[in-house]
Amino acid sequence: MKTKECNKKIKKMFPEHQELIQKLRHDDPHFAKIFEHHEELDKEITQLELNPVNLINDDIELLKRKKLKMKDEIYKILTQTTQSSPLS
Repeated sequence: MKTKECNKKIKKMFPEHQELIQKLRHDDPHFAKIFEHHEELDKEITQLELNPVNLINDDIELLKRKKLKMKDEIYKILTQTTQSSPLS
């Protein structure tokens, strides 16, 4: 994903954790992988939703649930990291 697009998504997703997200994406391979997978799911869902044939598609709902689980995991890591070592 392009950096500019990704930055917009970060600002919308967890605006209070922008700096920490950038740091973890750079320093933590597990977090970076989860974050990237979340973005890939987002793109896939968007593409499927653009096609009217797919509007009644259970696969889209399944992908949305997976994406939400990834977002929950991202948030969990962010909050745990913030609690263990707050950014100054």
